[in-house]
Amino acid sequence: MVAFEVPEVDYTRYTNRQLAAVPLAVLAVALLIIGGWYVATGAPVDPGVDFTGGAEIRVAVDAPDGQARERIEGAFDPAPESIRSVPSDDTYILTFQTDQTGVSALEEQARAAGFEVQSSYTVSASFGSRTQQLALGGVAFAFVGMSVLVFLMFRTFVPSIAVVVSAFSDIVVPVALMNVLGIELTLGTVAALLMLIGYSVDSDILLNNHILRRSGGFYESTHRAMRTGVTMTLTSLSAMVVMTIVATLFGIQLLAAIGTVLVFGLVTDLMNTYMLNLSLLRWYKYEGVGN
Repeated sequence: MVAFEVPEVDYTRYTNRQLAAVPLAVLAVALLIIGGWYVATGAPVDPGVDFTGGAEIRVAVDAPDGQARERIEGAFDPAPESIRSVPSDDTYILTFQTDQTGVSALEEQARAAGFEVQSSYTVSASFGSRTQQLALGGVAFAFVGMSVLVFLMFRTFVPSIAVVVSAFSDIVVPVALMNVLGIELTLGTVAALLMLIGYSVDSDILLNNHILRRSGGFYESTHRAMRTGVTMTLTSLSAMVVMTIVATLFGIQLLAAIGTVLVFGLVTDLMNTYMLNLSLLRWYKYEGVGN
């Protein structure tokens, strides 16, 4: 069995500003991307069929990719909003964001063009809108509840705000990357964002507890926390990478999107916990009101 040893980082080589600069710069870029996306589209991230309403069908097309796409675009009225190929076989996932044509009519058009319909589903616009409100409300409620719990646990501003800012960045950065990579906001990606709140709070509270509440020097406590926290996060990260690759190869779009969001979120969590959060804790311990 291969043993994984977390290296001991010499944090004395870096100032608090140097440690915080990178995660804050990444957060600023992510906020700019989300803000620009909102100005351009009217939404901070593109919603999927789950939230906008519409239909999605999966069809098998016996033709090379370029010809298949041309046949698909000419077979439907209205034309599909998006066409995604499945690498493992000759199937395509088609999304229609319209209330004018039902899924049964789309299936008839697909069969008339010689396509094999493998699966389909539809969501009404009104139901999708209500689902979106509930999902986003759930994320907001989870974040606010987490913030209140953290402040009740530590009862001091700097350690508490360090956890909250890290968790906020762990959500914002993956959302920005969803825009860049063309991943839509669905019930699956909302679930991934909720999981990221849990991952973030877990690793940040672990670090805070070791530094503020356990015996030992600052850097000794930091390394103890890293041995547990980094190992835990890298294990989860490895599992998510494997899941994303397998889901992408087999065309399982939902799992691929969830895995991608979690991979970026866990990498962001490592950066925020052991750079941003740690710099704030070190400032609090040696220079702030906690000295």
